[in-house]
Amino acid sequence: MASFCFAAGAQIDLHSHMIPDSYLEAVKAHGMEMDEGFPIPSWSADAHLKFMDEAGIQTSVITMPAPQPYFGDSAESAAVCRIFNEEAAALKALHPGRFLFCAALPLPDVEAAIKEAEYALEVLGADGVKLATNSYGQYLGDEELEPLMAYLNSRKAVIITHPHKPSAVNDKLIDTVPLASYEYLAETTRAILNMVAHDVLVRYPELKVVVPHCGSFLPNALPRFKGLLPVMVKQGYMQPIDVDANIARLYFDLAGAATDDVIETLLTITEPSHILYGSDYPYVAAPALIGAKKSLEARLPSHGLCPEDVLSNNANNLFNPNK
Repeated sequence: MASFCFAAGAQIDLHSHMIPDSYLEAVKAHGMEMDEGFPIPSWSADAHLKFMDEAGIQTSVITMPAPQPYFGDSAESAAVCRIFNEEAAALKALHPGRFLFCAALPLPDVEAAIKEAEYALEVLGADGVKLATNSYGQYLGDEELEPLMAYLNSRKAVIITHPHKPSAVNDKLIDTVPLASYEYLAETTRAILNMVAHDVLVRYPELKVVVPHCGSFLPNALPRFKGLLPVMVKQGYMQPIDVDANIARLYFDLAGAATDDVIETLLTITEPSHILYGSDYPYVAAPALIGAKKSLEARLPSHGLCPEDVLSNNANNLFNPNK
């Protein structure tokens, strides 16, 4: 895995996406461009850099968007991910210091995912991996992912998580109410709680897992989860786990609606050093993101948060814990 030390004070965007033609063509070939209920936006490196320059962002961490490129053929999925990762590595090399990338993995094929993670981290110099909340019903935390988690733990990997469409969803409902407005938050919460319930973050303490979208519904769900846990353990439905120890290992990006209330709620489950800036470019128009970022920087001190930490230092510590 690559090690990149950011310049002092350089602002880092932990949550952005690269959407190359190779990925779009693969998705469109299977008629899945609207699989997540909304259009995949256009993207180019030049437009991304222009946004970064105007927003004052030095470095963006790029990942593959949704949907996960699995269409029933593991070999095809592996090929799409390999091309994406090589293009991301080339973009990073072409613009030193401007892009990092977290590699796409061809899940739900765990063996292929481990093979691609090894290639991306050890050959391409990926800065981490991106994992979907679920890959066609295979959720983060599920037992079949244990070999992958063990490998990523051995690499002390940064894992960027991102919600994808649940494996079972009411299509009529999401045609009316975009799933990004509520289901993405529920989906992220579902996946992270599954990881917690399986004690993944304690059993693999070297993993550095980033939760998107201001913690999603975790601040609301955790008290209920913790309240139910003793009952479930007593009745033999769950094993005892240290919920707080698992949650303490998570990091959280502020992509999405980082309102004052949301930030205060997030601070009930994490500490300031685990909060990082994220834009979600290009899924929101650049002018709106620039305005939201300026507002966020101005409001962070009122929550006891240092803007330089949230926008720079915390990311540097995440990717370079020993520096």
